Amino acid sequence: MDQVVQVVGSLLVLAGFAAAQRGWLGQRSLTYLVLNLVGSGTLSVEAVLQRQWGFLLLEGVWAIVSALGLLAVLRSAYHQGHGPSPRRRAVRSHR
Repeated sequence: MDQVVQVVGSLLVLAGFAAAQRGWLGQRSLTYLVLNLVGSGTLSVEAVLQRQWGFLLLEGVWAIVSALGLLAVLRSAYHQGHGPSPRRRAVRSHR
């Protein structure tokens, strides 16, 4: 079962990478970041269970970077859709 989980996690990361290389996904797209986060997160858990510390370092950092990128994209989308308009921001900054 461990091998199946590792293969699925690896395929998720590789699918995002291949799609970005082909120009099908942007590196800041939600799909790309989620594929990387889920895949590398899965592999990180497997690395902990198997006590593979070098692999954990690689996949753990990959998961953290993916999570930070995902948060940045989500924050940006939220502020563009729900935050004050650029005009209101400019007015507030001059008060």
